[in-house]
Amino acid sequence: MTAGVPGKLGPALEARDLVVRLGGKRRWLRPAVLPVQAVAGVSMSLRPGETLGLVGESGCGKTTLGRTLLGIQREYSGKIELDGTDVSGLAPAIARRKRRAIQYVHQDAGAALDPWWNVGRTLEEGLVIHGRDDAKERRGKVEAMLSAVGLDRSFKSRYVHELSGGQLRRVVLARILLLQPRIVILDEPTAGLDLSVQATVLSLIADLKAQLGLTYLLISHDLSVIKRMCDRIAVMYLGRIVECGPTSAIFAKPSHPYTRALLAAAPRLAADGRHRRDRLLEGEPPNPRSLPSGCAFRMRCRHAAPSCAQSLPALEPIGQHQHAQEHGEEREHVVACGRWREIAETTPPPALA
Repeated sequence: MTAGVPGKLGPALEARDLVVRLGGKRRWLRPAVLPVQAVAGVSMSLRPGETLGLVGESGCGKTTLGRTLLGIQREYSGKIELDGTDVSGLAPAIARRKRRAIQYVHQDAGAALDPWWNVGRTLEEGLVIHGRDDAKERRGKVEAMLSAVGLDRSFKSRYVHELSGGQLRRVVLARILLLQPRIVILDEPTAGLDLSVQATVLSLIADLKAQLGLTYLLISHDLSVIKRMCDRIAVMYLGRIVECGPTSAIFAKPSHPYTRALLAAAPRLAADGRHRRDRLLEGEPPNPRSLPSGCAFRMRCRHAAPSCAQSLPALEPIGQHQHAQEHGEEREHVVACGRWREIAETTPPPALA
């Protein structure tokens, strides 16, 4: 099976006006605790065969969005469609059956595996839960999948504490790929790994995508990983998508002040060989329980104007990427900032490595 061509088919996975609220409760003789709107009206699509990168600061809602698309977290409102079929608003047990085509690679690979089970039993568990094959067939599939991710059959008898960080990532990938998903959500797949192991894991992820025709949602803080792996990028701030477009367009022409600040903050070497980063992002995000009016980023934005406090900016198209136009694809670059034109005309984009 070969990977699909991004943009040629309808969305494999789509969210429309998705809202997720966390916490919130009534307390006896005490003020009620207000819920946090972790995902605030997100609309996004994942096209067959593409890798969509989701970036933003810690706590912006990236992982919550991924867990909601998978069905672990219930949405408060909005719609999720898988291959054009509505799968939102379902009970967890039903959602698991409906969304079997989606699998999730957790950020902490060690915590995602049972320390009391060896690798062989861990990998077989998913096949048992979904009623796949008899014991002999399951063992054969486990050994074949271990080989596919670069591990030999001897790893079947090993336990979590006997594996390195890179080996843990490979085992987690093997476990989800045994269920033959079409869509994989990768949550910080290289977190905590040294550079050489990161490169090996990323190469494996790219090879598996090409071999199995997978579609990826890649959640990461590492902009170098995002630039290398992703066809498109969605930038998230306090539960909202503030910019989305082709990777080349985002890096060449970042239009939202928050995107510019993230790219400028990436460490790089200056001409004199010294470690350098530009600080365009000051302060901490506002309390998500009491967001300011208008644009939530205005409290940290050096380009903010009085008009930014008056209304919440919607995603506005900047234009279609040239590469997409040449190939007949709809890969639009959109930004949620009322002053992006003025900022682009008066401020050069951040210098990148």
